[in-house]
Amino acid sequence: MRLLIGQVFPECDGRALNLSWRAVSDVVRGLANPTEEQRTQISAQAEDTGQGIKLVLEMARPEPQQGPPLTLLEVYHTFEQIAEVEGRGSRARKGALLRGLLLRASPVEAKHIAKAVIGEMRHGVSEGIMLQAIAQAAGVKATLVRRANMLWGDLGEVAQVALTSGEEGLGSATLKLFRPLKPMVAQTADELSEAFQRYEGHVALEYKLDGARVQIHKQGQQVKIYSRRLSDVTASLPEVVERVRQGLAAEEAVVEGEVVGVDGVGRPLPFQHLMRRFRRVHNVAALAQEIPVQLHLFDLLYVDEESLIDVPNRERWERLERVAAGLLLVPRIEPKTVEEGEAFAEAAHRAGHEGAMAKDLRSGYTPGVRGRSWLKLKHIMTLDCAIVAAEWGYGRRHGWLSNYHLAVRDDRRGDFHAVGKTFKGLTDEEFREMTERLLELEVRRTRGTVYVQPRVVVEVLFNEVQESSRYPSGFALRFARIHRIRDDKSPQEADTLQTLRVLYEEQSRYKGRVTL
Repeated sequence: MRLLIGQVFPECDGRALNLSWRAVSDVVRGLANPTEEQRTQISAQAEDTGQGIKLVLEMARPEPQQGPPLTLLEVYHTFEQIAEVEGRGSRARKGALLRGLLLRASPVEAKHIAKAVIGEMRHGVSEGIMLQAIAQAAGVKATLVRRANMLWGDLGEVAQVALTSGEEGLGSATLKLFRPLKPMVAQTADELSEAFQRYEGHVALEYKLDGARVQIHKQGQQVKIYSRRLSDVTASLPEVVERVRQGLAAEEAVVEGEVVGVDGVGRPLPFQHLMRRFRRVHNVAALAQEIPVQLHLFDLLYVDEESLIDVPNRERWERLERVAAGLLLVPRIEPKTVEEGEAFAEAAHRAGHEGAMAKDLRSGYTPGVRGRSWLKLKHIMTLDCAIVAAEWGYGRRHGWLSNYHLAVRDDRRGDFHAVGKTFKGLTDEEFREMTERLLELEVRRTRGTVYVQPRVVVEVLFNEVQESSRYPSGFALRFARIHRIRDDKSPQEADTLQTLRVLYEEQSRYKGRVTL
């Protein structure tokens, strides 16, 4: 089930293949070495990376596939072996395992194996369609299938339970300790008045901290910390683990919060400094002295054998206040008026944070859903975009890929649509690092431009959304600049073309429109 949507392991599984497009290309070149004429023909015909590999093997493979036909189980077990390889010489050993698969694969099979490895399984079958198919095949309610997937985060397990235990098995789905939930995410709003109107006055406002979101699971003295991408980052944050052990008054709990890097007087540090903590697994103590962090909690999802995801936000907060009395909570109020709320949001901005979050006091927690119950309010418009190409710079930026093509994701088709370019926002060191990262993700290049897999997500600030005939998306971001690199977000968490259309329509209520 997971392989059909290009997902090798469950999202809550910490394993990763860690095979780049370049590594896959090296393996394919070892099996086939196309001529220059064949390369030109392949480049003209291939719609994506997998199709290119299929054409290479069809045109230039000197020998047919070897050995017995592959089975799905063999492919999956080999992926498990690849994920377990680490240490010195790991790239060569991973490549050898992949080569063993491709030797036995037909060109079509090789195409889909490669697409699974690099996460490019684009054929119109999204997770939502898969969930609907599971419900139909098992003859169960789609709502039960979606809820189980929200809680378990594993399509394979959801399908197995649906087909073997039906609605009774799915109905027993609940949160499990040390199995992180997909985070609930917010929509964007321009005005606080929108929250008051939408929530009928039942509004809570919280600081939107400029940090990294974490989900923390506790059972006795055992504490695990997960990033918003469900990666285990416990080893990088030992001081947070100790604070939770001492300050969380519950034997078992799952809480959500924000980790913020701070300076010597407690002011928030820029986000990129905090990300150094999340990437570090060695010499953590030394970096902890250089970049201390604070934990601010904002939600309680589970406590002492009781799931709270269906409990209203106000009650979850009140219970969080009781069990987390020894820990910092995100600053929060329940404003009576829009003016009171705007003053609170301005205070958040003056304190060095991004803005405010508005939450419906009556709402439950919906894992993995960008629902209407949370709204993020910022001083400027932002989108999380994927980089799909970059141009070589000139002048001071000579030798760096520094003009980035920004794209949003089509939520229905799963592909990415360009909405602008920018070379603004990064430091010289970040330009160097980004150049190395993007070259590892290279798919093809034309004169001056390198096209890459959409794997790097950046938060982009911009002034407005414009109609554009230049981009197939139909839109362009005006005065786009990169605010920060979102290593904590996957490409699937990039903002969507649908969201961009909504932003444009909301913006257009107050502007004239010119038909292009």
